[in-house]
Amino acid sequence: MTPINILIVDDREENIVALEALLKRNDIRLFTTTSPNDALKIAWENHISIALVDVQMPEMDGFELVEMLKSNPRTRDIMVIFVTAISKESKYAVKGFGAGAVDYLYKPLDPYITSAKVDSFIQLARQQDEIKAKNIELEDYAVVVKNSADLICSVYATTLRIKTVNPAVEKILGYRQSEVLNSSILDLAIDADKEAFKKKISEIIKDNLQFSVFEFQFNTFDKRTIWVDCRVSYRNKVLFMNISDCTPQKSYQEQLIKSKEAAEYGKKVKETFLANMSHELRTPVNGIIGISNLLRKTGVTNQQGNLLDMLEISSRSLLGVINDVLDISKIEAGKFNIVRSPHNLRTIIESVHGLLKFSADEKSIEFELEIDEGIPEVLLIDSLRINQILMNLLSNAIKFTDRGTVKLKVALLQKTGDKVHLKFSVEDSGIGIPADRLSRIFESFEQAEDDTASKYGGTGLGLTIVKKLVELKGGELTVSSRIGKGSVFTFTNWFEIAKMPEHKAVKPAAALTSFEGLNVLVAEDNMINQFMLVKMLKDWKVNVMVADNGTSAIEKFKEHDYDLVLMDTHMPGLNGYQTTKAIRMDFAEPKRSVPIISLSAAAYEHEHKEAIAAGMNDVLPKPFEAHELHSKILKLVGDKLKKTV
Repeated sequence: MTPINILIVDDREENIVALEALLKRNDIRLFTTTSPNDALKIAWENHISIALVDVQMPEMDGFELVEMLKSNPRTRDIMVIFVTAISKESKYAVKGFGAGAVDYLYKPLDPYITSAKVDSFIQLARQQDEIKAKNIELEDYAVVVKNSADLICSVYATTLRIKTVNPAVEKILGYRQSEVLNSSILDLAIDADKEAFKKKISEIIKDNLQFSVFEFQFNTFDKRTIWVDCRVSYRNKVLFMNISDCTPQKSYQEQLIKSKEAAEYGKKVKETFLANMSHELRTPVNGIIGISNLLRKTGVTNQQGNLLDMLEISSRSLLGVINDVLDISKIEAGKFNIVRSPHNLRTIIESVHGLLKFSADEKSIEFELEIDEGIPEVLLIDSLRINQILMNLLSNAIKFTDRGTVKLKVALLQKTGDKVHLKFSVEDSGIGIPADRLSRIFESFEQAEDDTASKYGGTGLGLTIVKKLVELKGGELTVSSRIGKGSVFTFTNWFEIAKMPEHKAVKPAAALTSFEGLNVLVAEDNMINQFMLVKMLKDWKVNVMVADNGTSAIEKFKEHDYDLVLMDTHMPGLNGYQTTKAIRMDFAEPKRSVPIISLSAAAYEHEHKEAIAAGMNDVLPKPFEAHELHSKILKLVGDKLKKTV
């Protein structure tokens, strides 16, 4: 609580001491003086609320002092109590009240009366201070309201007529203040919003809401329609409304929504295109690889075997390009996942080294490998992506090196608890990269020189994929290079130390077992894939029927009983998803529950999930090997085959 300042003026020191003893308390601050001139100075320099002034003083009597205090705007509001020992005649009282006093205390002072009177004036002083503060606050608010950019008005709750409104009504709605005063606030809303606006205001009044925010459309004087943001408070049967023009924000919001919808549509179109492209490209590659494998079983010459090897290398190279394009698309779409599991890092690295050593030997390049002995044996790694990163970096290094050395070095930088910080470096003595191209080589379809693709081949996607994979794994990729001297690609990452899970070794079967007596429906529109699947299944003694679209598959399903369905997802007419749903919903048991394997060329995880959601039991992505299909079939119908044996 702020203390009240009280001034005591008396020419006798003992009178001051007596008053101080009577008035001393924590909520007041006492100023004392025996000089009227000093009293004027004290009152000027301090906010004095109450002054106890002796009437009879030698230099200047109390009446003169009070007249001087009241004549100054800064001190005129001081409440003066005269303290006197002279007669109580009315003429002195009149003179004192005429000078500006509010009361009298008569000597000798009665302590109880003195304390009571002063206490009452202290309370009065506090109330006056509060009123002054409120008035200042109201004046400030009045200035704010008057100059506010928002329309601020008060509205009678009983009639909904406008009681007061600030000048901003002209800027926002184009009306003069006098034109809207006493008119209904509902008249400002557009016809389509009037009922909803009235209902909203009625709810505020009914529920006695302290604060509510909502948006509506208002008409302007020049017949325009604007969006307004209304903030409403309700008190004492009056609605206080702050209304701002939010048309620009609303327009921007609508543009953002349209842009978001356009982006989502574009993303969906892109994903649909990539899904179709994946199917259209992977499907023939699946046929090429499958038929190559079938040809090997027909008894071929050494020359024919070499040709089949070349055919398989070419088809797998094409598949690698397809996968690169789809990987970039999946990363950009945020649909690329890093899956870590326990793996022996040294085994992965040595496997990559062994695969690429043949290419290095063909060019008479030294291919060196250096792995730090301190690296733990088993780490949590996404082995597929580590393999992909190293294969891309090393393939590039070998491709762009005509003589000299390519070196893969893996160093242990730091070991903290159950984590290790590793540094992978791929060094080569190749053609190098120009300094002005270093920052661009990680961009999609960019290469070090404009004629690189024609000289060395490639899509320009390898380094883009490497950089994005390293970043997805939480690492950092850097490069340094000198023209004609070679390049060094380095990436670092933290890995968690793990233990290899125990598992029983499974001996590979010498030949895939037969499924004699198994009835399978193949729903596939591609003739080459039909041929490959039929040949593969018949080698396993399976009874096969083929449907080249979803409608045909449904008809055959009605006429025959099947133990399994191999369902292509992309077919003309009814696609694989729709066909599967029809089987699950339109047929009775046991046909309804027949196992269905999706033979999909889909590249996206959500397409695999869509296949499962449609009712398929499993998904086998194209291209696939014969043993992969055999394993899926055995998993789904193996128990049934055992019962029939």
